[in-house]
Amino acid sequence: QVQLVESGGGLVQAGGSLRLSCAASGRTFGINAMGWFRQAPGKEREFVTTIRWISGSTTYADSVKGRFTISRDNAKKTVYLQMNSLKPEDSAVYYCALRSSWTAGWATTRYDYDYWGKGTQVTVSS
Repeated sequence: QVQLVESGGGLVQAGGSLRLSCAASGRTFGINAMGWFRQAPGKEREFVTTIRWISGSTTYADSVKGRFTISRDNAKKTVYLQMNSLKPEDSAVYYCALRSSWTAGWATTRYDYDYWGKGTQVTVSS
């Protein structure tokens, strides 16, 4: 089994920054990708960004492109999400996810991931 633990959420004013972390533990060999999703009240869980574990290639949702940056530390099996220029509409519970099986394409839907963290709340005040 794999465990994912997110941290770094909180309350921030619009225009501010936060950095989320997600540490993977357990049977973490063979990570293909790790990603971040978010879910606001009454809305579907939506893709934010993902990073391919070996190459470090990344892709982002249009809504966060240019403001958010995903990175990883392979040795620590940790993925980070640097969020800048935050907007009230970024408020949500942010979830970390891990995909263990190989794929040639981008893992951008919730169904592409095998393991999930419990989430961390991000609230951006206007």
